[in-house]
Amino acid sequence: MILNGVEIEDTYCEGFGGFFTRILVTAKNEKWVKIAAQEVTGYGTSGIGCDAEAAIDVFVPADKTPDKRPGVILMFFMTKKDKVSDVMLHRIGQCILTCPTTACFDALSGSLDPVKEFAIKTGFFLKFFGDKYEEKVEGVYPFPAWKIPIMGGEFIVQSTFKVGKGIAGGNFLIIGKDQDSTLKAAEKAIEAIKDLENLITPFPGGIVPSGSKVGTRYENIPGLFATTNHKYCPTLRENIEDSELREGDGCVFEIVLDGATEDVIKKGMKIGIEAAVKVPGINRISAGNYGGKLGKFLFKLHELGLE
Repeated sequence: MILNGVEIEDTYCEGFGGFFTRILVTAKNEKWVKIAAQEVTGYGTSGIGCDAEAAIDVFVPADKTPDKRPGVILMFFMTKKDKVSDVMLHRIGQCILTCPTTACFDALSGSLDPVKEFAIKTGFFLKFFGDKYEEKVEGVYPFPAWKIPIMGGEFIVQSTFKVGKGIAGGNFLIIGKDQDSTLKAAEKAIEAIKDLENLITPFPGGIVPSGSKVGTRYENIPGLFATTNHKYCPTLRENIEDSELREGDGCVFEIVLDGATEDVIKKGMKIGIEAAVKVPGINRISAGNYGGKLGKFLFKLHELGLE
């Protein structure tokens, strides 16, 4: 398949199931909304080493939030069900409660398997920070919430947060002639994706320069189960026998997508690829897969409806 003069390889990426939360953080103004979002999603790039894959989903205007203040919706993806409650309690408690003027609400609006959604008592447990001075919010919101007195005023938090089943690890590879053109294409892809709801790209700026593979040549290194994807490293192309790169391939950036449903990941891949191939200097688009060893959700590039 050729799209705008760029080859789209006949391959697929594979996503894997996980658990996710989707929360709304509001604040006095957009400055503090952005600061809170940056803090609470920090160290949230990959489940390989982080407690969650986390990023901004969408920004929300004041007229669309429960307390009529500007907000941002954030998503957090985790692989282990029994870790979700602790992860969210720590992240919200350490990064949202501690950020000036913020409040925090549940924002889950759909998932891969709604029947398996469940709730965690994040706000209920955070109320204990109030040391018995906390109060239940009555008659303000259509859900239970707590008002916790803090030195900056008070912190409002919804009592429970929903957890859904979602998909992590959707991806595509942008292969270009050099770093400048490939980075520009990756930036265009992220710009096209950023307003899709229920979807995040958790790596820095949404772009992965250090894609990994399953396995290692090292022995007896505890915890080392993912290493550099050497087949796509341009500096190794002429020195290894199994390189996937061709002459003229000077850079590869990966876009990783985590989403609430299969449809939103497919849509994100589609519009991201369509934006990337419009940049001069892009040789082809591929995807990272591991022969079905990583996940059961297969997203075939030729079946995305690319135009």
